[in-house]
Amino acid sequence: MSDVAAVQSLVQKRLALKSEIAKVIVGQDEVVDQILLSIFSGGHALLVGVPGLAKTLMVNTIAQSLGLQFKRLQFTPDLMPSDILGSEILDENRTFKFIKGPVFSNIILADEINRTPPKTQAALLEAMQERAVTIAGHNYKLDLPYFVLATQNPIEQEGTYPLPEAQLDRFMFSIKLDYPSFEEEVAVVKNTTSDYKPQIQALFTAEEIISYQELIRRVPVADNVIEYAVRLVSKTRPNSIDASDFIKNYIDWGAGPRASQNLILAAKAHALFNGKFSPDSEDVKAVAVGILRHRVVKNYKADAENITIEAIIEKLF
Repeated sequence: MSDVAAVQSLVQKRLALKSEIAKVIVGQDEVVDQILLSIFSGGHALLVGVPGLAKTLMVNTIAQSLGLQFKRLQFTPDLMPSDILGSEILDENRTFKFIKGPVFSNIILADEINRTPPKTQAALLEAMQERAVTIAGHNYKLDLPYFVLATQNPIEQEGTYPLPEAQLDRFMFSIKLDYPSFEEEVAVVKNTTSDYKPQIQALFTAEEIISYQELIRRVPVADNVIEYAVRLVSKTRPNSIDASDFIKNYIDWGAGPRASQNLILAAKAHALFNGKFSPDSEDVKAVAVGILRHRVVKNYKADAENITIEAIIEKLF
């Protein structure tokens, strides 16, 4: 299949995928779009929302419709790295045998990731970046495609361990999940309090997803679009010559080079999803908030004046 035909196929299959997911998930179009952008770009996503907004159901449904293996990990204060990665045991022949942990799956839901200590959070770092884990000196490759979706509750912060910046930076997108509209909530209640049981069809194979990820990598990007993305990221850094007085007043730390890389990758995927063969600055803008939201650290002055990260990012444009 030529790249042009593959792009046209991806556009059609994405629409079918959205229809399949909509059998179970009512509304939340933007959230689903950003998760799919992250998966097809080869990234990970952090989902921030209050309890009861179907985060687990959403990722389970997406995994089923993509034809991928799905594992859910409930992060708790007593969770150990070996509970995620696996461990070596002595078998009946008195030799060490490695038992794989739940990290060996295609899609991992790290539920309430900030409820576990930093040592356990860090167990995911190598898996997220290298798509491999190292146990007792042995390196084990993870099955591809590989995607981590972590959730956080933005309200209840007692007994939590904030994610370090190095770990936050591993997530391509930070996605805010809001309450459904009145009409959407009515539909949710109707569906979930009846015997409605939709059947989800797997529309992709793992090999197809990997081929589309490779296709997105091959998409050409004009130099001016790359420069636009890099300048946008540079504007978030208070000590940069591109930074405005507004940024210098309200931002402590800006985004790093990984933000520029993710902006271009996500812009490529966004362009292909919409039937374009190369991204432009509008595609970069469309994905910028989700990619910069967790990489820009505002200062006490911004908190005191109730200025949100989203408002700060909008100023960059």
